[in-house]
Amino acid sequence: MDKKTVSADRQIGKVTHYYDKIGVAVVKLSAPLKVGDTIRFSGHDQEFNQEVKSMQIEHENIEKAPKGLEIGMKVDKKVKENDRVYLVT
Repeated sequence: MDKKTVSADRQIGKVTHYYDKIGVAVVKLSAPLKVGDTIRFSGHDQEFNQEVKSMQIEHENIEKAPKGLEIGMKVDKKVKENDRVYLVT
């Protein structure tokens, strides 16, 4: 992926945990996020985009989350702790 593309998108959080068996990432948000947004996961060995289809806090579905929260979300591919999360613009 082109580095210019990544820098144009805004980092909105990072992965703090990944549950391999259920394909769920825990993301600590540094900016708001809502269902329907497109995000990019960026790590040392991979990078991919996906649409936010659902988010949860304490097993409750939410439509949007303010900055500062840790949210759980299903991910299309395996991610790792400290992978960066960007809002794709």
